[in-house]
Order: sequence, then structure tokens, then C-alpha cells
Amino acid sequence: MDQSCLDALVEWFDGYVHPYYDTDSEGVNNIRMKVEHTRKVCGVMAQLASGEGLSPHDRCLAGAVALLHDVGRFPQYRRWRTFRDSLSDNHARLAVEVIREQNLLDGLHPEDCLLIEEAVRFHNLLSVPRVLKSPTDLFLRLIRDADKLDIWRVFIDFFSMPVEERASAALLGLPDRDEITMACVTALANRQVVRLDTVACVNDFKLLLISWTFDLNYGSSYQLLNRSNYLESLADGIPDSSAVRDALAMARDYVAAKSCLA
Repeated sequence: MDQSCLDALVEWFDGYVHPYYDTDSEGVNNIRMKVEHTRKVCGVMAQLASGEGLSPHDRCLAGAVALLHDVGRFPQYRRWRTFRDSLSDNHARLAVEVIREQNLLDGLHPEDCLLIEEAVRFHNLLSVPRVLKSPTDLFLRLIRDADKLDIWRVFIDFFSMPVEERASAALLGLPDRDEITMACVTALANRQVVRLDTVACVNDFKLLLISWTFDLNYGSSYQLLNRSNYLESLADGIPDSSAVRDALAMARDYVAAKSCLA
């Protein structure tokens, strides 16, 4: 895959998402959020690809994965008015459907096609599959990191907005109440990713986002996170307790240590 192929995909994406803006104002906010997320993930992916020393060919493949990883979000929202997979369909599977229906990878080498599809299909799993059909482990881990790094930005921006300007589907319908679920705190304290099925409110969701610090794959990713203020911003507003403070401190120390090792 070369730069001209990637440029053609970018042009396709701009045209593909345009009709999805033909909806009400609430829908426009939600679609705009996902379009901006995709473009930002592409930017983060370019930084990671450079930081990890990828070849020009592999940088283009990584860029294609970043561009296409969430294309399933648009038909998902149009049909179900939600971004919650459990209430609709797996957005990664839908993305692969879009890729195939639109013949986006026609003309690419079959190995590149399989690599892109697998990285897109598995990017949202709780963990990386042990068995893959293609040598896509590198790209799958890169997109998982790039996705997380921008989702942190999405929610920092989201929580700073007036309520009436927020994308309504972003918080997956979770109630915003002044409490936390101890199972989420315990998972964070044990350096585990908080499971979405244990999340009961917005504060739990913040803990889930913070727990992603233990699931990044590359030194370049930790360096970008360490230079940000994401963890501190997400922790703001979470009910204070010694258990929460200790878990948050562990996450901060982990990021700092990983960043220094890169």
C-alpha cells in the first residue's frame, strides 16, 4: 500500500460521512464527534508510526487502519441512535461490512487487505486475540493505542462542555450520579482494565478510561500520555476516598515509569 492509496481512502471517507449529517441537531453532534475522532486518531497513529520507526509502506497501512477503524459507527448510529454495541451491533464488525460493501481495498495485495480487516475487526476487543490469520499484531496494537489516546481527548473535551452542547450518545446512556462501584476501583487498583459490564454510572466510566493506562502497548504511546493531562482531568470529580486516591496514584506512577523506559 502506498500514499496514493491512502489519499484515495481519505477522499472516500470525506464523501462517505457527509450524508450522515442529514439528521437532527442531536444526531449532527454525535456524527461530528465520531468524524473528528477518526481524523484525530489518524493524527495520533502517524505520531506512533513515526515514533516506532515504521517503514513508509507500514505507515500507510497503519493510516488506513486508523481511518477505517470506526466507519461502522455511522450506520450504527443511523439505525440504532446509540454507540453502545450491546444495544445495537458490534461497530468493528459493522466497519468490516462497510469496507467490503464499498470495495475499499480492491487492488491492494491480499495480505494487506487481510491485515487491515483484522486490525479493524479486533480493535475493540478487551484484549488482543492470541491467534490471528495475518501478521497484524503490530497494527492491531497500534490502533488500540491510538484509539485510546484520542478517546481520552474526546472525553476531556466532553466533560468541559456545557451539557447542552455535548454529544448525547458519548456516555452510552450512563447516569451521572455522585457514586462509584467498588468493583471498578478494585480493578484499577489491581492494574486491570475495568470491564464495561461492571460500569454503572459516569464516575465508573471515568475509572474505566483511566484503567486503559495498563493496556497501552508502545513506548511512544506512554510518552504521549505522559505529556498530556488526561488522567488528572478524568480524575476530577470522582468521589474522593483513600482507595480511589491510591488507585489513581498507581496509574500515574505506571505511566511515568513506562514513559521513562521508552
